This record gives sequence, structure tokens and C-alpha cells, in this order.
Amino acid sequence: MDNGTLEKVKILAYTDRQFTRKSNTFFLPLNPENYSKNFKIETDKRAGHGNQGTDPRYKRTASEELKLDFILDGTGAIENYQYTDPKKTSVKEQLDLFLKTTYQMQGKIHRPNFLKLYWGKYLKFQCILSGLDINYQLFEPSGDPLRAKLSATFLDYKSKEEREAKSRKSSPDLTHVKETKAGDRLDLMTHDIYNDTKHLLQIARVNGLATFRQLDSGTKLRFPPIDKTGGA
Repeated sequence: MDNGTLEKVKILAYTDRQFTRKSNTFFLPLNPENYSKNFKIETDKRAGHGNQGTDPRYKRTASEELKLDFILDGTGAIENYQYTDPKKTSVKEQLDLFLKTTYQMQGKIHRPNFLKLYWGKYLKFQCILSGLDINYQLFEPSGDPLRAKLSATFLDYKSKEEREAKSRKSSPDLTHVKETKAGDRLDLMTHDIYNDTKHLLQIARVNGLATFRQLDSGTKLRFPPIDKTGGA
């Protein structure tokens, strides 16, 4: 992309969970001034009977949210405003294109499209639309809107296959091979894999380590599924 080229936010629609069958693309006619992301960790804050205060317990990490505020304009008075389809310039036509891309039920999949949202090199978000507010602001004498402000919320989406692959990659039920770096400690590496350090001696024995306090850089260590009875 040339430095002088203004890159627009684009929303790519797909009809499958693996994001291989692209349906259509919607370009924001005017880039937003800002966008926001929301990260949330859900905890159980209930206090035990007779106890004061709480010790919040981790429940899960909620899916990331992205909120995008932008306008659709039909006045023709905004500089650098570009339509997704130059033949459809009214607010109603632009809105119909956006809703077709992100919101409307698709007959073959019986749900709205799966989406990928891009803006330049930094913003890349695989998602589905989870909420949309539309505020109409200017009107023709006939009542047709000349401008609409949209506030769209997108929810991070990963297919079942992606989630399972990620889970398998970090699962303590698989053998992992890690190459040590300067400063690595076997107790911390063991905790990263098994979420516990009680298997430290087993891992040292599996790898033939006489000591686990000092690890040579570049050593490949095996972290196999743990035998709960004490052997590895």
C-alpha cells in the first residue's frame, strides 16, 4: 500500500466456521475516529457462609469484544467518503449492504455470516456481530434518513476445531518438547505444562538430569503425560 493511500476498514463475510468460503465484503465509507476492545475475566465472588469478604475464583476468560462506531452518510458533503457500491449511495442502501454482510440470516447456514474485520496491519479481528445500535440524525423532507450513526459490537469467534487444536497444543496429556534458554528453571517449565510443580522429580528423571537447579541453554527436555501413580 502506498503511504498516500487511505486504507478503509473492511469487513469480510464468510459462510462457514473455518472462514474459507467468502461471501461478500463491506468497506466502511468513512473510517472511525476510534474503536475500543473489551477484555473480561469472569470470577466467582460468592463468600462462604460466615466469612467476611471474598476470595474470587477464576471461572473463565470471556471472549474479547470490539466496539466500532462509524457513520453512514447520504449528503455527499463528507470528504474522503467512499461507498462500497457506488450505485448505492443512500443511507438506506448502504445500511442494507452492511446488514446483509453482518446481521441478516443466511439461508444456507441458518445464521448470520462469520466475519473478519481488518484495518491496516494492526487491527485483525475474527468475529461475529453481537450487537448493533443505529441512530438516525439527518432527514429528507420525506423522512428518509440522510445520516446514521452506527455502534456495532463484534465478538471474537473461533471455530470448534480451532479451540480444540489450541487445547491440544497446551494439553498436559500430550508429550511436549521444550528447548531451554538462559535462565530457564525446570520447576517453572514443569508448572507451565502441568499447572503444578509436584511432578518436578519425575520430569528430571525422565530427562536423566542429575540436578534441576541449573539447566544448560539449548537442552531439549521432554515433558510426557504424567503417570499419576508416580512413574513416568
